[in-house]
Amino acid sequence: MVTIEDIGIPSHSQAMSFFESEIVQQESQRLFEDYQQLMRLGSDYGKFDREGKKLFIAQMEALMERYRIFMKRFELSDDFQARMTVEQFRTQLGQLGITPDQMFEQAKRTLEQMRRQTSS
Repeated sequence: MVTIEDIGIPSHSQAMSFFESEIVQQESQRLFEDYQQLMRLGSDYGKFDREGKKLFIAQMEALMERYRIFMKRFELSDDFQARMTVEQFRTQLGQLGITPDQMFEQAKRTLEQMRRQTSS
């Protein structure tokens, strides 16, 4: 599975670019930090009680939705660097034989399976 860390945000000096937007920078930073935190927590997932597992799954689902929206901003942008980032992302996933939509769908299925396991 491709992680947020696999998608580098290029730096460049083009004035008023997509990546210089304060909103984009803040959300990128929040996504990265939230992802890191959930990955640290996830290493103890097997030790969580049922409610802890449900909370973890809900947080992962919310993070994936935020990430999907964040990537959609890249796709809809007219900024060259944003479009190049989307293409790099697609290329990286393509090397694994999947598309971005398939990646998000697989994550959703995995989280649904985890949710079912906590209900049994």
